[in-house]
Amino acid sequence: MDRLTRVPGLLYGGDWNPEQWPEQVWAEDVKLMAEAGVNLVTVGVFSWARLQPDAYSWDFGWLDRLLDLVHRHGVAVDLATATASPPAWLVRAHPELLPVTADGIRLEFGSRQHYCPSSPAYREAAVRLTRALAERYRHHPALALWHIHNEYGDHVQECFCPASAADFRRWLRERHGTVDELNRSWGTAFWSQHYNSFEQIEPPRTAPGPVNPTQLLDWRRFCSDALLALHRAEKAVLDEVSPGVPVTTNFMSMLKALDYWEWSRHEDLVSDDAYPDPADPRAHVNAAMNYDLMRSLKGGRPWLLMEQAPSAVSWRPVNVPKPPDLHRLWSLQALARGADGVLHFQWRASVAGAEKFHSAMLPHRGTAARGWRQTVRLGAELRRLGEIAGSRLRGQAAVLLDWDSWWALELDDHPSGRMRWLDLLRPWYAALHARGITVDFLPPSAEPDGYPLLFAPNLYLLDTATAERLTRYVRGGGRLVCGPFSGIADRHDHIHPGGHPGPLREPLGIVVDEHWPIPDGTTTAVRLDGTKTESTEPDGTEPGGTELRAEHWSEWIETEGAETLARYTSGPLTGLPAVTRHRYGAGSAWYLSCHLGADVGPVLDLPLAEAGLNAELPGLPPGVEATRRHAADGTGYLFLLNHGPEERQVPLRTPGTDPLTGTDLLTGTPTGDTLTLAPLGAAVIRLPAAQERA
Repeated sequence: MDRLTRVPGLLYGGDWNPEQWPEQVWAEDVKLMAEAGVNLVTVGVFSWARLQPDAYSWDFGWLDRLLDLVHRHGVAVDLATATASPPAWLVRAHPELLPVTADGIRLEFGSRQHYCPSSPAYREAAVRLTRALAERYRHHPALALWHIHNEYGDHVQECFCPASAADFRRWLRERHGTVDELNRSWGTAFWSQHYNSFEQIEPPRTAPGPVNPTQLLDWRRFCSDALLALHRAEKAVLDEVSPGVPVTTNFMSMLKALDYWEWSRHEDLVSDDAYPDPADPRAHVNAAMNYDLMRSLKGGRPWLLMEQAPSAVSWRPVNVPKPPDLHRLWSLQALARGADGVLHFQWRASVAGAEKFHSAMLPHRGTAARGWRQTVRLGAELRRLGEIAGSRLRGQAAVLLDWDSWWALELDDHPSGRMRWLDLLRPWYAALHARGITVDFLPPSAEPDGYPLLFAPNLYLLDTATAERLTRYVRGGGRLVCGPFSGIADRHDHIHPGGHPGPLREPLGIVVDEHWPIPDGTTTAVRLDGTKTESTEPDGTEPGGTELRAEHWSEWIETEGAETLARYTSGPLTGLPAVTRHRYGAGSAWYLSCHLGADVGPVLDLPLAEAGLNAELPGLPPGVEATRRHAADGTGYLFLLNHGPEERQVPLRTPGTDPLTGTDLLTGTPTGDTLTLAPLGAAVIRLPAAQERA
């Protein structure tokens, strides 16, 4: 049993920065933590300068007293390695560790994450600090979790200094083996970019014109790996010195810079920092998407919401507070999508520094503040929900997410710069969310068998192995729904010969003759029918179909066995196929040749119907989200969340079925045929295992 499992129930707490306060405040803090039901605090995230005042001395006395104090009060510790912000003495002794931009500007000390990921001086100092902490506290009874660094890639994602250049060349040697292979992979015959040796290669600094796209793609891969190497160096020390204590680092939701599929392989527990904007009425949809990713990174295992704001943040142009009940609702949403705890930044509001206006569990006003009452209430409710810890949920369908393809898609010199991964993904996800369909994310290397429906909003970069896996999936009875500008290039960003969508051309049953970007500010009309009839309009469309609007992107496609479900009805592609379906083997493959944005829902309804997928709880009113976790003994936990401003009546039975009889764990009351949810209200209903099996 690892240390974290000794903390009962759901995890609750936040970042505690006691080095910012005199020690007499600590005693008050731990008493208030007990009142609020806090059982886990993150300590030491930015305390390097306090722990190591100079190169030759350590100061652990204050941290000894702190850990002893919280342990006496029954609070466990997520102990950070404090390596996110090198102290001034280290920077001045090794100024070469400061990061350099692509324009050659060296960034200065005075913020955080001010280091080059490839700096030997930084890495040696970080590993030394990590070892000192691990050796001192590995047996401390308060220690439940190790927390490496903080938000890798938040401020510094790349560095162009000589140390980075040397590290990049080392990485390229390991990846390509020989310079001849690199020249082939990079296509250096173009523009006379041939290299005679690895020593001639530099990072893609600012250049007179477009930079080699495969060099840029390899650079993105390298930058993710360079930061991961830092994380792995610290984790190796922790695994060696303090086995049995799980290790995490806090991810940043769907961050482009880091390949979280690879990173999650080196996490014992996935944790995430999430800051949805209270001013955005659709923020909960993007949050749900990010949480589904966090759950998926370790194959459905519970994850931890490491940071969220109790109310307002401090770094947006306008920092809107969370109205009453919104923080509670969004905390429950993380649990609804697989988290086993909700933590915050931070415990006590800071009085100095860049985040002094960031909200906290204990606000500046103290226990008289609205925020404190909210903190105590949420802690009490999480204790009532403790039994859900360890339960899981599985998506009804899956979404393919490939960081290589994301990076390659958004390189320059494409037919349109408007094809951005998140802009393509979010409307698809929002449509599924609105229909009550829960999804898991999959990496391109995964076998999608077991999911009746697989969505791929974009697969710009697609290798033959992945294409063969998808082809087998469809041939074996799966349903693949593929978005535009897919199957374009291989892993080196070289165009697949023979026409797009390259190795998916056969299962999709179409060929792309030409990409046809839609100018900004204009749209193209698309008519969706979804069924074939004998009667057609002069432009080839079916009568009485659904009118949709495509933006940013369209394609001239020709069918090669696929049937046309929607056609363009305006612009130069009028009459040509826009959406197709190809019956292939025992399954079907769908292709959307255009960027439909918010209009994509009616198209996705067709494969959903074909797959027989319905909402987790049919008949939900608008704005109500439903997910269901299952415990090992079969007990179900149905989460109902009302994201709207109006009271909602939620039916707990469908025609011809018995009602979902259970108990709302938040109130302790049994459920009937319907449930009333207040605005921003929630319910968590325990459903007996016998009923779940039925």
